[in-house]
Amino acid sequence: MMVRALRFLIAGIAAVTIAAAPAAAARMLFVGNSFTFGAGSAVRFFHPELVHDLNREGQGGVPALFKMFAQQTGLDWDVSLETAGGQGLAFHLANRKAELTGAWDAVLLQDYSTLDRAKPGDASVHIRDAGRLATLFKVANPAAKIYLETTWPRADQTYPAGSHWHGKPIRAMAEDLARANALALLANRELNGTAPVGEAWLRAMDQGVADSNPYDGVAFGKIDLWTWDNYHASAYGYYLAALVIFGRVTGTDPRALGEHERAAEELGFSGLITVTLQRIAAEALNGKPDAGRTRPASAGH
Repeated sequence: MMVRALRFLIAGIAAVTIAAAPAAAARMLFVGNSFTFGAGSAVRFFHPELVHDLNREGQGGVPALFKMFAQQTGLDWDVSLETAGGQGLAFHLANRKAELTGAWDAVLLQDYSTLDRAKPGDASVHIRDAGRLATLFKVANPAAKIYLETTWPRADQTYPAGSHWHGKPIRAMAEDLARANALALLANRELNGTAPVGEAWLRAMDQGVADSNPYDGVAFGKIDLWTWDNYHASAYGYYLAALVIFGRVTGTDPRALGEHERAAEELGFSGLITVTLQRIAAEALNGKPDAGRTRPASAGH
């Protein structure tokens, strides 16, 4: 009887120990280029200690913002980035398979900003490479969620003479990029969705929060989502991108982060612009009509 009781006691202790064991953190990988590591802004080297830069370049970027958002909302994510400036998805497939290897739970793929450097706007290579990478990650973990980032339109590809989208509205490039990702989803079942960053940028412009043309100056009271080269994002632009990605991958409403969100405070944003960008990110994710098109008073810089 004593032996039997002892066995039950040991089994009970083991069950309690197993139940109390902390769950492993979900593993998130960002694959991209300078749009992911935050070139041209304070975001590039923002808290690199929060993430694993698989290229050991000491960059935090959008992944570090994602990680900080997760910490503040009580979510356990182990975040890594594998990036190469000026490169598309084909580069990572050809040169970085060792860094990409692993059973990731979620992956965000960010391709070259014009899709095809030689043929801007052509989606064929993008669709092919997104599918190949998705297959690579699904083999390692069939349950992995693979997302495509729909990046922002480039002012430098729209307003200067000779640029590919010259003469068209700023939304034309964003719509072409969104269309390419929609086609990629149709062509590749391994892909699970998109992070509509470009849509969020357009909403910020449409609502009078962000200026749509930095070449004629940034209007008083509006923010500039681009940095000095009118190509990469400013800290505001990367922050908005990170909010959209965070909301898409985790299912968390970006508005839950609130006015005193830590990353925004460290980057020097006003509380008003912080909550405005969170709201716009939520609208882009939900696909809801704009909640008014008037810039909030004192949005400022």
